[in-house]
Amino acid sequence: MSLVWMLLALLLSAEPLWAQPDPSGLAWNQLSQAEQQLLQRFRDTWDRLPAQKQKRLLNGAKRWDAMTQEERQEATRRFQQWRQLPPEERQSRRERFQQFRRLPPEQQDSIRRARRWFKSLPAEERRELKEKWKSMTPEEREILRKDLRTRPGEQRGP
Repeated sequence: MSLVWMLLALLLSAEPLWAQPDPSGLAWNQLSQAEQQLLQRFRDTWDRLPAQKQKRLLNGAKRWDAMTQEERQEATRRFQQWRQLPPEERQSRRERFQQFRRLPPEQQDSIRRARRWFKSLPAEERRELKEKWKSMTPEEREILRKDLRTRPGEQRGP
């Protein structure tokens, strides 16, 4: 069960606990039995958590509960990778994610398609493309992006 809490903790930002219960929050006894079981770690402090944090924890618990065994294993693997990153890298990734969330839905979809395309490439081709990308100037990168977007067939590429 501790794995669930580690994954839920990843979904949370560092917010301080308030000394007084949050009147706009949800009382512990209002949670379902299943929700209480998943969030057991927070039982003693639940009523003092800000409503926003309670909501994030509850949403995370619901997502975890809805996952298949394979999805849980993948989430566990990714969380372990996350924990091994240096703090500066974690902060950088948080900032990039926030930038992504601010993009219009069409741009987010385009980025997701490009990522799926890249992941579908054979490992050797991905490695070669990464190396090529690192050595390019910003202008060369933009030309490559345009070239990949205009190829016939499924829209792909960065």
